[in-house]
Amino acid sequence: MRSIRPCALRNCLSAALLAAVAAGAAGCQTTQPTPTTGSLPPPVERSDADWRRDADLYGAQYRADPHNVEAALHYAQALRANGQRAQAVAVLERASLERPFDKTVLGAYGRALADAGDYAQALQVLERAHSPDQPDWHILSVQGAVLDQMGRHAEAQRYYLTALKIVPDEPSVLSNLGLSYALAKDLPNAEAVLRRAAAHRPVDPRVRQNLALVVGLQGRFADAEAIARADLPADEAAANVAYLRQMLARRGEVQKSSQGRAPNGSS
Repeated sequence: MRSIRPCALRNCLSAALLAAVAAGAAGCQTTQPTPTTGSLPPPVERSDADWRRDADLYGAQYRADPHNVEAALHYAQALRANGQRAQAVAVLERASLERPFDKTVLGAYGRALADAGDYAQALQVLERAHSPDQPDWHILSVQGAVLDQMGRHAEAQRYYLTALKIVPDEPSVLSNLGLSYALAKDLPNAEAVLRRAAAHRPVDPRVRQNLALVVGLQGRFADAEAIARADLPADEAAANVAYLRQMLARRGEVQKSSQGRAPNGSS
């Protein structure tokens, strides 16, 4: 498994949540964000060539008949997988005009908007992708991830908790909730929730790596390395934890330097 060394807490988790919105979930991953299902099947583990073939196939169908909503949905999914976010938004915007009350289309459109960084409009669209009397836990989880991207962590956590009332102990939602707590710097709660997510079998290794990161951010480096070794080669797990240790040490030095510096205007 390819790994990426840990980054600063907020940057890593925030970037992962952004990527996870694209797939319908969130996570600070060593590879790709943990996928969850939404109104559409999420992007799956496929090669770039597979996604390019899909873009060609469904793109041709879409161009031949722009009113073909099924082709539009698959084409937009392939575009997003290929990193063509703005084009995916344009395709799904047109589909939403064709089917303004189609919750599948609205769910896909909302995720594409969030993937492109248009969080405010994404929330508006996602709100229409389900209803209070028939809530969709997949959409609730995506709404939470978008709110986390906007820094509204307490609100995001309420969405995740509402989703968990529908699907108790759903690991993808637990992963989102745990990472939301981490973004809010509530690391003990983040660890507890991520341990619940990682307790499910089969274990998603990406969730376990999130747990390793959160444990390491609390200074428990040996525990973090032991968790990471379940999925990574020993040398990569050790390198990740060593990098995290250095990062936290540098952060501590910067904080001490800032605290020791005299305020402006003082002698």
